[in-house]
Amino acid sequence: MIPLDEAVTARLESHGERFEVLVDPDAALAIKRGEFDGDLEDVIAAEDVFENASRGDRPAETALEEVFGTTDPLEIIPEVIERGEIQITAEQRREMQEQKHKNLINRITRNAVNPQMDNAPHPPERIESALEETDFRVDPMEPVETQVDDALEALRPVIPIRFDEVTIAVQVPADYAGSAQSKIRQFGDLEREEWQNDGSWVGVLTFPAGMQNEFYDHVNEITSGAAETRIIKDEDDLKTR
Repeated sequence: MIPLDEAVTARLESHGERFEVLVDPDAALAIKRGEFDGDLEDVIAAEDVFENASRGDRPAETALEEVFGTTDPLEIIPEVIERGEIQITAEQRREMQEQKHKNLINRITRNAVNPQMDNAPHPPERIESALEETDFRVDPMEPVETQVDDALEALRPVIPIRFDEVTIAVQVPADYAGSAQSKIRQFGDLEREEWQNDGSWVGVLTFPAGMQNEFYDHVNEITSGAAETRIIKDEDDLKTR
């Protein structure tokens, strides 16, 4: 279950009765769209159906039976969300918008590069500053994933930007290879790997281009700066050596 202060109220009025449930806002939207595939108990604040959630009042069981054909809250809760309305306060809306704004900036930063600067990553501060120059505003009631394309369209007249992937080869000396290679391989899609005769490890990974600096910092940290890296420009360069 989620904390009560993180939940929003979904309300359904039917047969002269009111039914309210407390649920995570993003999960509520996913349930309403028929896209929720998680565990309901993980995204609700109470395994209960209320007549007035703020007061804790509950409807009569006869009313639940009449409207839903059951008194089981786990069967009723999704139906209230699907058929009802999601109620959010101005404060909840502001907090949701701020959180989704941060998530959007993070998603763009991790995937985007500057095509005019040899596909160098954009710092998050640059993305945020550029987005503020546009008319784009995050919709707190929509998933971040569905808003990325619109945000990119708004950003393109302001800064050179595109989504891309990068393939990087990294060679880790024998002194660090045993422990470092397992951590490095988790960073992206491992295209190839090879253990060298001197005990060093070479791996070729592909991941979102905006994560290059994060990758270099990660590799340097776990190898004390002893690893070597290079960007793979084309398929012929995918050979490890």
